[in-house]
Amino acid sequence: MALVFFALQVLRRSLQVTETEVTDMMACVDTVCCGFGTLIPKVELKSALNAAADPNAEYGATQREILSLAASANAASEIERWAGYQPTPLVPLRGLARATHVEAIHYKDEASRFGLGSFKALGGAYAVSRLLSREIRACTGREKVDIDDLLSGKYTEITNRITVTCATDGNHGRSVAWGAQRFGCQCLIYVHAAVSQGRVDAIAKYGSQIVRSAGNYDDAVRQAAVDAAKYGRFVVSDTSYEGYLDVPRDVMQGYSVMAEEVLRQLPSDQLPTHIFLQGGVGGLAAAVCAHFWETLGPKRPRVIIVEPAKAACLFESAKAGHPVAVHGELDTVMAGLACGEVSLLAWEILRIGAHAFLTIDDHSALELMTFLAEGRSGDDPLVAGESAVGGLAGFLGSAQDLAQRAALGLNSTSRILVFGSEGATDPALYLQIVGQPAEAIRKTA
Repeated sequence: MALVFFALQVLRRSLQVTETEVTDMMACVDTVCCGFGTLIPKVELKSALNAAADPNAEYGATQREILSLAASANAASEIERWAGYQPTPLVPLRGLARATHVEAIHYKDEASRFGLGSFKALGGAYAVSRLLSREIRACTGREKVDIDDLLSGKYTEITNRITVTCATDGNHGRSVAWGAQRFGCQCLIYVHAAVSQGRVDAIAKYGSQIVRSAGNYDDAVRQAAVDAAKYGRFVVSDTSYEGYLDVPRDVMQGYSVMAEEVLRQLPSDQLPTHIFLQGGVGGLAAAVCAHFWETLGPKRPRVIIVEPAKAACLFESAKAGHPVAVHGELDTVMAGLACGEVSLLAWEILRIGAHAFLTIDDHSALELMTFLAEGRSGDDPLVAGESAVGGLAGFLGSAQDLAQRAALGLNSTSRILVFGSEGATDPALYLQIVGQPAEAIRKTA
C-alpha cells in the first residue's frame, strides 16, 4: 500500500488533484484490494474529455431554440394527461455506492413507462401527437387542437388519412406505433436486419405495418425518409439531419419529462454531481443535459456520454470536434445504441454541454445485466435491458480506474445519476442473457 500511496502522490501532482481526493483514491484502492474487482464486472473503457466543454457557459438562445424549460413544461402537461402516466421510480443503489466509494447512485428505472418498457414511450408518441395536431390545424384552420380532442377521436376523419413512419432498433418504433394507435393514425415502421423478432412483434401488436430493410439502423433511417417522400408519409424520427429538425425536437422534448421527474424526486441538497448517459444518436443525452443545464446553470452536474465501442459516433465526433459518422454493421449487443450517425440537434447541445465521452465493451454490458438482476451489490434486483446499463457501466469503468476518477472528479462526495432506459424489451433475449425471466426477478425485488 505504501507503493500505491507514492504512486497516488505522483498522480496528484500530475493531475493537480487535492490531498482529499488522494485520500478518496486510497479508500477506493483499499476497496479494490478487499474484493471490489471480483464484486463488480470489469469494464473495458476508453475515454475522451471534451475540449469544448464549458461548465460556465450560459444556456443561451441557440440551445433554447432546440430544447427549453417552457417547451418541456408543455410536454409534461400533455403527457401527464395520458392514461397510465406515472413517474418512474428513482432507485437508490446504496450498496453499489458503498462499493464504488461515492456518496450516492440513483437509477431512474424506465422499465415500467406506459407499459412499453422504455423511456422511448415519452418521445415518439409525443411527437406523433404534435404532428397530428399540426396537420389538424392546417386542415381545419383552428388555432389550437386540444389533446383531449385528439384522444377522444374527434378528428378521426383527418387522422385516419395520415401515415406516420420511422426507422427503429426497437423501442422508438414501438412508441411511434403505440402513439399512432392511441391518436388514431396509420403507421409503418422500418427495422433493419439485426432487430430481433421479439422487438418486431412488440411493435406489430400496436397495429403497425413492419418493413425489413437492408443494412444497419442509419440505412433504415434513409430508406424510411425516401419512401415517406415517395408515398406521402410523415417521418417521426428520433434523429435529426439537414432539413429534418422539427419532429426530432419534439421527440427530445418528450424525453425531458424524465429529467424533470428526477428534479422533483430528489431533495435540492441531493442533486447529482455526475450524470452518465447512454449515447445512441444523442437524443436522450441531449434532453437530460439540456434540462439540467437550463435549470441549474453553472451548478449543473457533469454530463458524461457512454457508447458501445462498436457504435461510437458521439465519441468520435467529440475527438474530431464536429459530427463524424461511423460505418459498418454496428453489431453491438446494446441494440438501442447501435447508431452510426449523430443527431445534429443533439450534437448542438452536447458539443458544449457534455464533459466527457466514453466507450464500453459489449461483454461488460451483459455482465452488468446479470449483476443487477441478482442484486450482487446488496441492492434490490433490477430488470435492465442491454441498452439500459450503458450509463452505469460507464460509471463503473470510471470508478475502477484511478486516473479516470481524478479526471472526472469522482470522490466520496459524488452523487451519480444514471438512466435505466429499458427493461426486458426482448423477453426471450433477456432470458438468454440473464438466465431468469424478468417476471421472476421482479418478484424477488
